[in-house]
Amino acid sequence: MSKISLKDTLKHPNWSMGKKITVDSATMMNKVFEVIEAKNIFGIKYDKIDILTHPKSYIHAIVEFKNGMIKLLAHKPDMKIPISNSILNNKANISNIKLNLNILNNLELKKIDAIHFPLIKILKNMPNVNSLYETALVTINDYFVHKYLENKINFIELTNSINKIANKNYILKLKSIKVSNLRQIYEVRDFVKLKLQNKYI
Repeated sequence: MSKISLKDTLKHPNWSMGKKITVDSATMMNKVFEVIEAKNIFGIKYDKIDILTHPKSYIHAIVEFKNGMIKLLAHKPDMKIPISNSILNNKANISNIKLNLNILNNLELKKIDAIHFPLIKILKNMPNVNSLYETALVTINDYFVHKYLENKINFIELTNSINKIANKNYILKLKSIKVSNLRQIYEVRDFVKLKLQNKYI
């Protein structure tokens, strides 16, 4: 992992995305954020949500129902699909993007290796209530990804720095503070950013 260059990081095998989200994909921080989103949007507790890696990037969600039925969300790894779905509510006609059903014969779903992707461990201690810790986490990640994209830190320093700051006492205290308004979010974002700039500018 120490030999991963910025050029390597930005070469996603399946997706063509912006630099920031591609870095988040390489560190698996995007999965941390997606789990937080799923918890907030659907009201599901963290212990009911799991992450599996899927190298082909065709399966995007799996939902298991109480009656034993499982539904899969599958589509070709093309950002046109999720973007158009979010805008047009699945009504877009993108005729040139077809799912290769043969891909589904071997899904290769695997648990995430927390040794190679240590940021996943952040989810173990996430509070089940909406807290300002989530705002701090986004701010910390944004700050160090920006440093990485400027070649000021390497890949290992990127993940280590995010983990280290996310476990600082002044950040952990935010887990007990519920979000009550938008101004609070901005204040925490600015507070964390200032702390980071003073130390890691």
